[in-house]
Amino acid sequence: MSAPARLASTEAPSLGVFGRLARRRKRRDRMMTAVLLVAVILALVPIILILIEVIRRGIGAMNWEFLTSTQIFSQRREGGGYLNGLVGTLYMVTIATLVAVPLGVGSATYVVEYKDARLVPFIQFFTDVMTGVPSIFIGLYIYTLLVQGNIGLSVGFSTLAGGLALSLLMIPIVARSSEEVLRLVPDDLRNAAYGLGARRWQVVTQIVLPTARSGLITGSMLAIGRAAGETAPLLLTALGAFTVVPQLVNAPQSALPLIIYNEARGPFEAAHARAWAGALELMLLVLLVTIVARAIGRGTEIEQ
Repeated sequence: MSAPARLASTEAPSLGVFGRLARRRKRRDRMMTAVLLVAVILALVPIILILIEVIRRGIGAMNWEFLTSTQIFSQRREGGGYLNGLVGTLYMVTIATLVAVPLGVGSATYVVEYKDARLVPFIQFFTDVMTGVPSIFIGLYIYTLLVQGNIGLSVGFSTLAGGLALSLLMIPIVARSSEEVLRLVPDDLRNAAYGLGARRWQVVTQIVLPTARSGLITGSMLAIGRAAGETAPLLLTALGAFTVVPQLVNAPQSALPLIIYNEARGPFEAAHARAWAGALELMLLVLLVTIVARAIGRGTEIEQ
């Protein structure tokens, strides 16, 4: 055997080695797939159990009267509904969304697209801090600032105070999720737009944000779901009401989490049944808003 042949035979791996490596990779792939599947199942089990329990206990008390009538004064009596809580939740979540989504997406866009700016580290720091602040502290902050009027402007217990408290909860969630989504937009798209002579604001508004639309909507829906289920800040800002309240200021407002909290902690079965129905109604409301938002986002993508 010549020297080149001996060298090739000693250095080049055989087909058997490639076969063993391929089989080893397949075993690892199957093992990791099984581990991930088990993790997903373990994560879904408590969610499914909660959904089943809420549906089982809430479906019996959810009827037309519950959906169209307001809260009754006595927790002992059967009947009544949570229409006032549904309207109040929609009011306050709408206010919070109108405030939090533009601010959250805007701050995330600034952090990602102007990463060398001096304010970027401060924005990221305060966003991280706000993410970990307990919701009751935010309610206390709005109570001191706007309900008591320590800044010279008092709106009292009201829809506006509750909506602003929820917006402070939503802003860091929207900002952090939007920041991660915007980082996934390939730099090649930005560079191509810059190469065609586009300005930075044109790249952001016409390339980056439309490309990340689906992820931005998902992050906003997570924040809306968090805000819609909050109780602690509303105890200090909205307070609660037994009727539908259309005013934005100087009139206490109701919300589904507030009513659920008040009736679930009592000893009466009628109130417990309404609380379970209210939890089911809140869950369906968040699901409906999410479906509508995703449908709108998908429709705009198709049009483009």
